[in-house]
Amino acid sequence: MLSSKDIRELNEAEINTRIADLEEERFRLKFRAGTETLEDPLRLRVIRKDVARLRTVLKEKIIGIDFAKDVEKKPKAGGAKTRRVRRIKSGATRARKRA
Repeated sequence: MLSSKDIRELNEAEINTRIADLEEERFRLKFRAGTETLEDPLRLRVIRKDVARLRTVLKEKIIGIDFAKDVEKKPKAGGAKTRRVRRIKSGATRARKRA
């Protein structure tokens, strides 16, 4: 599994090469999965997610987004204090209040 930090260190040509290699491996695994059981069936999921991660970083590089600068510490939403909990009263509860 590739981490985002490792991917961001690669250049566009290396990313494209990795995508092609993973797509080929995925094709071969899917083909084999049709005829026999795979030793590691979750490998297909890992490959799919790695390809998506590679394509996302590639798109960021093409557009010109510098991810490291955009992810500066932003305030996160507070916990339960900021959430509004909406209670839906059942018909029985409404009936008791009327009586």
